[in-house]
Amino acid sequence: MGEHGVSKRVKAANRKAVKPESRLAMVRRARKINRELAEVFPYAHPELDFRSPFELLVATVLSAQTTDLRVNQTTPALFAKYPTPEDLAAAVPEEVEELIRPTGFFRAKTKSIMGLAAALRDDFGGEVPGRLEDLVKLPGVGRKTAFVVLGNAFGVPGITVDTHFMRLARRWRWTESDDPVKIEAEVATIFPKSEWTMLSHRVIFHGRRICHARKPACGACPITHLCPAYGEGETDPEKARKLLKYEMGGFPGQRLDPPPGYPGRPAPPLGASG
Repeated sequence: MGEHGVSKRVKAANRKAVKPESRLAMVRRARKINRELAEVFPYAHPELDFRSPFELLVATVLSAQTTDLRVNQTTPALFAKYPTPEDLAAAVPEEVEELIRPTGFFRAKTKSIMGLAAALRDDFGGEVPGRLEDLVKLPGVGRKTAFVVLGNAFGVPGITVDTHFMRLARRWRWTESDDPVKIEAEVATIFPKSEWTMLSHRVIFHGRRICHARKPACGACPITHLCPAYGEGETDPEKARKLLKYEMGGFPGQRLDPPPGYPGRPAPPLGASG
């Protein structure tokens, strides 16, 4: 019993010795993560193909519950047939449904993209607005979609809290919340506004390529020294390398038309192999 008591005291002392991270230390660590991710992913970018704010808006709405790759493989035919909001608003719904069927939930998505096209035509002169309060009024457009459009089509800083960003923000202890709006607000206090858009790209890139939901590639991660969740995934370097995705694993990326400087291979068009 005496030995058990000593053991309990040692454990208690060890717990006491590990001090909780201060707010200042967390902020410094978070900003260092951002700086190091900028070195790992200097080419981080939105992974949806687009040539205009309208195309980015529609593509982002279509990306719900599917991959950016599948959207990128689907939108060329959609935009070839309906290049403007006016064209899409006047479309036959069944024809739009058939074109976007590969993205899943195609009936609901057709209603959203035709609805937002009609709103752009009727309320905004056929142009995508550059203000958050206007974008979130459009059918199918929430804060996440709005910030993707604002940050990448208008240069307005914003934090895109998708499933990857949410997961990594929690793993890195930037937040304990699981509410996207609260996470957005908390992370916004850690980083300068000028970093918000690129921070989002870097975190999402890292989540898609290395820090996966089910089995993070911890042994191949370049920021393990900054990660309080190290060890949740595969720590063996060789096994971890096999978990890497997209260009980090030597595979095609998600964009059919990647931006200059992207080090990986373009994704194949719909129906192509490889």
